Amino acid sequence: MTSSPEGDGVAPDAEREASSASDAEPDAATDPARSFSVGGAPKEADDLAGRAEPAESVPDPERLRARFGRPFEAGDVIFREGEPGTEAYLLEEGRVRLIKKVRGAERSLMVLKPGDLFGESALLGGAARWSTAIALSRGVALALDQGTLQNLVERNPAVALRIIKQLVGRLRDAEDQIEIMMLTDTQSKVVNALLKLAQQSRAASASSSSGASFAISPMELSTRVGLDVDTVKRAVQQLREGQYLRVADERLEIPDIDALRRLFSLLGLKDEIRGEQ
Repeated sequence: MTSSPEGDGVAPDAEREASSASDAEPDAATDPARSFSVGGAPKEADDLAGRAEPAESVPDPERLRARFGRPFEAGDVIFREGEPGTEAYLLEEGRVRLIKKVRGAERSLMVLKPGDLFGESALLGGAARWSTAIALSRGVALALDQGTLQNLVERNPAVALRIIKQLVGRLRDAEDQIEIMMLTDTQSKVVNALLKLAQQSRAASASSSSGASFAISPMELSTRVGLDVDTVKRAVQQLREGQYLRVADERLEIPDIDALRRLFSLLGLKDEIRGEQ
């Protein structure tokens, strides 16, 4: 992993944001992207294959980290768009931001958290990286080539299930983003994204409550809706003033999902009327 030099094609705003991050995660009260307040090489794959865990067993996290762990610092470029990919990464600690060049401009795709798989296009064999991964904080990722990952999947059903869930979730998020991008109204984009997150949270908890709560930072929400952080924070503040949600640092609480859904319908009607005029 290399630190990003100037003029290497990575977006200036992404470079400044990543390089300014401290070794430890910044406090949400002082980092506007974290708060909604307005204002070393791995060993070869056959090393794992030769000492693989018995089938059905759960791999030892410490052994995996010792063999395949790749530490990184805030601002490090883990890989760049267009480079040949040979390894996928499983994030163990820290945060990583994925960005992609679209018509000459860099766009945020997502902010990854521990447990997320990224760079999986490398598992196709000979595929080029389709995005750039920049570390937002100090952390560790497991670097897994095609042979190593295949070995883990074959011998550990729990690992295979985890990866399948990751990929299905990635497809769902992509479909959600397409739907959000088709909306023209800023508030509608934010409300739509919050509705989907609330529904997913309630489904995951199997709750019968009329509301839901989930953790998300302004940067993550801005990435989902394709808007800048300040615009997202203003939209969230408006919803907060309307009592559609409550905010506690990086956690949002939607007290009544149906009320937020009705607001989304009203926003859509308003947009239709505006379009007819």
